[in-house]
Amino acid sequence: MASTTSKADSADWPGKRIDHAEYGAKLAARRAELGYPELPRNSGANRTESKQALLKAIDDAAAKQGFCW
Repeated sequence: MASTTSKADSADWPGKRIDHAEYGAKLAARRAELGYPELPRNSGANRTESKQALLKAIDDAAAKQGFCW
């Protein structure tokens, strides 16, 4: 979904511009060069009670709809 407030071709953007296709190609090349290392994942061990409740509610709602992760 495109933003209704920002313009993709705005010439007055002061920040660095990133070509996503070029960035993706560089990233893929670096990963291949390194032998596709296994990246660490967030274990979720430090989640707050409210975050745990939210994730449980999402899982419950998904289960009611027949989804499974």
